[in-house]
Amino acid sequence: MLFGVPRAEPHPGTNSLRPEGAPIPRDSIHVVFARSEPHSSGFLRVHDVHEIYWEESGRSDGIPAVYLHGGPGGTLGRGGYRMKFDPDRFRVVGFDQRGCGRSTPHVTAPNYDLNHNTTKHLIDDMEALRRHLGVDRWLVNGVSWGSTLALAYAQAHPDRVLGVVLMAVTTSARSEIDWITETVGAIYPEAWHRLASHAEQAGIGYRRDRDRIVEAYARLMTDSDPAVRDRAAWAWHDWETHHVSIGAGGVPPDPDEDDGEARRVFATLVTHYWAHDGFLSPGVLDRMELLHGIPATLIHGRMDVSGPAIAPWLLHRAWPGSELIIQEREGHGGPAMVEAWCDANTRHADRLVSCA
Repeated sequence: MLFGVPRAEPHPGTNSLRPEGAPIPRDSIHVVFARSEPHSSGFLRVHDVHEIYWEESGRSDGIPAVYLHGGPGGTLGRGGYRMKFDPDRFRVVGFDQRGCGRSTPHVTAPNYDLNHNTTKHLIDDMEALRRHLGVDRWLVNGVSWGSTLALAYAQAHPDRVLGVVLMAVTTSARSEIDWITETVGAIYPEAWHRLASHAEQAGIGYRRDRDRIVEAYARLMTDSDPAVRDRAAWAWHDWETHHVSIGAGGVPPDPDEDDGEARRVFATLVTHYWAHDGFLSPGVLDRMELLHGIPATLIHGRMDVSGPAIAPWLLHRAWPGSELIIQEREGHGGPAMVEAWCDANTRHADRLVSCA
């Protein structure tokens, strides 16, 4: 028995990580698990100013797992991440990253100091939360930007990681950021033209084909005029909803489209991090030796034009013990990717129990 979790009965394809190129058996795939409601939650002070909101669900003596949301600034949302873990086997921890969601203060608060919101700060917050909850090691899950944070955390604290599961994989390298903010405009020229035109007309000296647009929006989102910030957040929101739409069901209706605060928080944080290349120097791919020996599952959609499959492929090539799962017909998320995510967590649980 490991973490209070009994050994699972073996079933096809779940006793170890999948060999490269092998299909996932259909009878090993879980669509999603029942949503497990948090049984505890709270706020943890991690800085003189910052408190992060955290919540815990599942089995209190289960295999510890932590979920890292996207964005930056994407938040835990309605808690759908909890459906990707078997609540009878996992102790699931989620938290809203510094400056967004239910964590306080928001990055949009008056006199907020962005110098205290970097990847290093988020990694330190994770360590503070791990110690606060009495977790020794955990299975680290990350989606989109959360996959970058998961990789950076695992490289900083490999001794605290039981394994890694990533979906819609990114490393926030300069090449990836320039792709998602500039190059992919070749696929969505109308949406990118609107994005660039707004920056050009904002009076900050930006000119397309000369300046980095993400740096222009980082400036706009920290302008002293709230009207400037709000208009920039709308323009960035329009761009974001378009470039993630292929393979994910089209441009989604936004349930929070009237939530100006959420829109401004997201645009402020994502442009802040991307304008600084995720605050990662050297980059993730230049430190892959730190991840050797850590089992990992990388899940990506072939149709993810926002983040081409080259990023997870390069990670996989440099990461002995990793597996790469490409879903051919999906983009920056989709039902088959979610199935693979659920299955990956289950197989990692089986691996951990079998090794106990």
